[in-house]
Amino acid sequence: MINTNQIPLSTPLRIIIGAGDQCWQGWIPTQKDELNLLSPEDWEMSFHFRLVDAFLCEHVWEHLTELEGRTAANLCFKYLKPGGYLRCAVPDANFPNPEYQKKVQIGGPGQKDHPAADHKIVYDYRLFVNVFASAGFEVDLLEYCDDLGRFHYNQWSMSDGPIYRSLLLDRRNRDGNIGSVSLIVDARKPIK
Repeated sequence: MINTNQIPLSTPLRIIIGAGDQCWQGWIPTQKDELNLLSPEDWEMSFHFRLVDAFLCEHVWEHLTELEGRTAANLCFKYLKPGGYLRCAVPDANFPNPEYQKKVQIGGPGQKDHPAADHKIVYDYRLFVNVFASAGFEVDLLEYCDDLGRFHYNQWSMSDGPIYRSLLLDRRNRDGNIGSVSLIVDARKPIK
């Protein structure tokens, strides 16, 4: 459980879901044992009646089934302020690099300690946008590969939530070569 009662109401509430070792200034990192994406009880106990300004989530959604991803999107939507957003990144099913695809495939390559060993889905941009749009979000694609494997980048601000596995931050992307990408979206809750 996250204790949001100690955070002044005047301070924006910005939460990293499944932070791992990520720690960004102005963001509260959480792990699954503190905020389980699929547990309404965790959400209720963590936020009560306080709504969140922003969520940041890097390479977590692929560890959920599609149905679980939709459930998690609905919970994020419920606990976001109108105008708030979720910046979310996952491996990209359309990145045309066989080694990358081997590393991110469902179930991983069979190595026990491989990070993809519990991947349950690899999203393309259409399905990933739909997961959030069906929850009520307005979705902007920030980085993605299209059906032909062409990489697309739309200007986005690191101050709204950095994504390490992105064009600008990932050290594998240097000197005009793209060595690794993520499918990155901003899912914004409409103001109404």
